Amino acid sequence: MLLPLSVSAIVALALVSDLLLPRVVELWRRQRSHRRIVSEPMLDPGRERRAEQTARELLRSCVGEEEWAMYRELGFIRVWGTHSGELAGAGERGGGAEHAYLIYPHRPIIAYAPQTGRLIGEYCVEFPDDTRPYGSARLPDSDDVLAKWMALTGDERRLLATANLHLPGRQVDVNQVSRDIWRLSRWEQARMREVAAELGFRPGRQPG
Repeated sequence: MLLPLSVSAIVALALVSDLLLPRVVELWRRQRSHRRIVSEPMLDPGRERRAEQTARELLRSCVGEEEWAMYRELGFIRVWGTHSGELAGAGERGGGAEHAYLIYPHRPIIAYAPQTGRLIGEYCVEFPDDTRPYGSARLPDSDDVLAKWMALTGDERRLLATANLHLPGRQVDVNQVSRDIWRLSRWEQARMREVAAELGFRPGRQPG
């Protein structure tokens, strides 16, 4: 009596398993997939673009009008040096600032002699974004520029002392930087002509 019942129970269990097992497996897969989706951060394709737009607005509100126009049109900001003798290789004053810096996003700060255009050195500094919950710790481009600008204008001597100094050409293309310095000089000349035109100045004409 027990043997037929046991056989019947085994057969019934096998039939039920054949019917339920695929559903159980599918349910387990869905549950696992749902858990993976929930645990992973929801990536926003437009997040980087919005972060950069916010950073640009902040940069514009902090730097001067000329610096902002320079960054918007040329892609970098020039900062005049204030501590003479702090840079190795500086000293070509000749009637102007002894040295100046070019600030690029996510590239070393470039020191150069504005009177001759000679490159002096690369100052490598990093400002990671420790507040981001995921992804790269790199700041948006304009935030990186603003951080360097604030550090350089706030305490030039301290920045020079803490940055890693390399000869020109270590991480940047010296030819490209030289072209940028040339572009900067042309840009400033064009701005001076615009200002003169707005004030009503003409070549060979005395104002007033």
